[in-house]
Amino acid sequence: MDKQKHIVLFIHALTKGGAERVMVNIAKTLVQAGVKVTLVTQYVEADEYQIPEQVERVISEIDASEVTSSRIHNFVARYQKLRRVLKELHPNLVLAFLGKNNLMAIAATLFTDIPVVVSVRGEPKSEYSNPAVRWSAKLLFPLAEGIVFQTRQAGKFFPLPARRKSVILRNPLNPSFVKPRFQGERDGRIVSVGRFTENKNHKMMLLAFAGIAEEFPDAKLVFYGDGETKGEIESLAEALGISDRVEMPGAITNVADRIYTASVFLLASFHEGMPNALIEAMCMGIPSISTDCPCGGPAELIRHGENGFLVPVGGVKEMEHCLRKLLSDRLLAEQISIQSAMLLESFDPQVVNKDWREYLLSKCR
Repeated sequence: MDKQKHIVLFIHALTKGGAERVMVNIAKTLVQAGVKVTLVTQYVEADEYQIPEQVERVISEIDASEVTSSRIHNFVARYQKLRRVLKELHPNLVLAFLGKNNLMAIAATLFTDIPVVVSVRGEPKSEYSNPAVRWSAKLLFPLAEGIVFQTRQAGKFFPLPARRKSVILRNPLNPSFVKPRFQGERDGRIVSVGRFTENKNHKMMLLAFAGIAEEFPDAKLVFYGDGETKGEIESLAEALGISDRVEMPGAITNVADRIYTASVFLLASFHEGMPNALIEAMCMGIPSISTDCPCGGPAELIRHGENGFLVPVGGVKEMEHCLRKLLSDRLLAEQISIQSAMLLESFDPQVVNKDWREYLLSKCR
């Protein structure tokens, strides 16, 4: 009888974000397949995704007594701690997500027999923006057992030896978004889901809505999420005189149910990998407008004018124009909705989870 496989998943924490949610979904998929899963995180945050009870959680952060004023000392201490943790666990494979976590996982398993698969979740130039970190990524990535990209464009950032080890795997869709397409009269809400950060560019969405608000008095703009720029956006809505038309309910758990009947979904990011929120909205058939941002995720989902609309990064007027078209032409919005919902076939959780599971097991030693 084959020995049970053991896979370690490594990420900084399980804060509520797209990459973290995908990692939790992968953990569930592996557990269901009979794989032993250990989740290693550097931190434990206050508001995190829940993990299956079968998954052991290990914290790799150094003790407070080890932290000094020297960044180099702290980095070395964290590296040594992670290396000790991984050597003690001695899994058949480590899967790492995001930026420096990928580099730490590869470095911490050097000269061991533990293979590592790394996954780039966002735009590589942003994940590896520091010159030293960028150099390290191009040096270390070819040493990984495998590399998972979300878009073809993302792979171009890395040298050929790394690209030869790469594969593109889709994000598994959260099962709560697997719903029959809504076919009634939509409710006039324009929705967006995501943390309030500079990258998400809520300002652009607010300005675009302000441009059409008088023409569509029943429309509302609803931002789901929390974050550091929320106060700034509230102030701007007040200054634009549309605060009574803008709602910010905060982070919620039942996102699929809350946005199901919305008229339009917006994404205005400066950069994204393969944006989960956009995938989820489109798979439910919500007519969507997104910036055509690097590293090409929205452009791989949207065929402009057929199943959604792409606008330039920072293109307030273009987003305003597309909003006007969708809110004023119900037939067009319905056609976009029908075509958009067809994405569900490509992102069906059973199919995508199977792809991830088979790929990871193929890399185990």
